[in-house]
Amino acid sequence: MQPVIRILALCIAAALLGSCGSAPLPEAAPAKPARPFDFYVLALSWSPGFCATQAGRNEPLQCGPERRFAFVLHGLWPQFEKGGWPEDCSTAKVSGELVDHMLPIMPSPSLVRHEREKHGTCSGIPPAEYFDEAAQAYAGIRIPAQYQAQQRQISVDPEQLRQEFAQANPGIGAGGFVVLCSGNGRYLQEVRACLRTDLKGRACNREVQRDTCRSRQVVMRPLR
Repeated sequence: MQPVIRILALCIAAALLGSCGSAPLPEAAPAKPARPFDFYVLALSWSPGFCATQAGRNEPLQCGPERRFAFVLHGLWPQFEKGGWPEDCSTAKVSGELVDHMLPIMPSPSLVRHEREKHGTCSGIPPAEYFDEAAQAYAGIRIPAQYQAQQRQISVDPEQLRQEFAQANPGIGAGGFVVLCSGNGRYLQEVRACLRTDLKGRACNREVQRDTCRSRQVVMRPLR
């Protein structure tokens, strides 16, 4: 058999077995491990409402006289589809550097630590990655313009507020937002959004919806 023919024959045989002098195919990137929960709830607290409470009076960084926060990040909470949520999955503490990193959108060091210990430890990812996800989720919500720097007290219909958030965030939609109130339904407490583990919007389950404010009107305190 001629050398060229012999080489060609060997290549054909090798091709049938998988390769003939070619580079091996790149391995597929390993899939991200499944999260130990089903979806997130992103909680956005109306800071002026919190600052009017006794707890707020003990938070000078958030509620001091020179502070002008509107919707701030309360937390990013792992949830189970069938109800309930994991919590306190580790006793690991969050570093001071990470706490400082979150203060522009979560202006309470004690809250940052609490949220990481209670909820973030159940996210299945390290602290820095968890807070990066929380910041991304917060930045991904468009606050309707009329609620970004509110200088006077107003009354709003919670359902209208929910629809306004839905219109500003069509990727989430009305079914993915829940409005909560406090003070026996008198005051706006917070707005919650339901997100998939990749931070895309989704509808809230029944358990999250049960916290919906039933009042026809709620007071939104002004920035302070």
